Parts: sequence; structure tokens; C-alpha cells
Amino acid sequence: MNINNVVVRILGERILNGGLNPLKNRLFELDDVINVEYRKSVENYIIEHSGIVEGAEPTK
Repeated sequence: MNINNVVVRILGERILNGGLNPLKNRLFELDDVINVEYRKSVENYIIEHSGIVEGAEPTK
């Protein structure tokens, strides 16, 4: 499966910035991403862009 990096970025930014999940009418959460490959990519995006862990490499 090809992962669309734009989708990963949008999902990651919504989670990091407290954006809404339009389907559930509440804040977007990582648990809302049900596709395993996308979830792993979004987790990596969050790790890279959250600033919580400096210099962390994403897991593969």
C-alpha cells in the first residue's frame, strides 16, 4: 500500500493541534486512524514534529 504523505501530515497536524474529527464531531485522536500503515506513519510524524523527543528517529 502506498502511504500518502499529505494525508499523514494532515492527520498528524490535526492530532497535534487539537483539530476536529468531522466524522465524530470531537477532537481528532490517534485511535481514529484505523489503518495500521497510516497509523504507524502518523505516529512517526507526531514523534518527529511534537518536539517532545529531540533527535528521535522514527521506528520502521
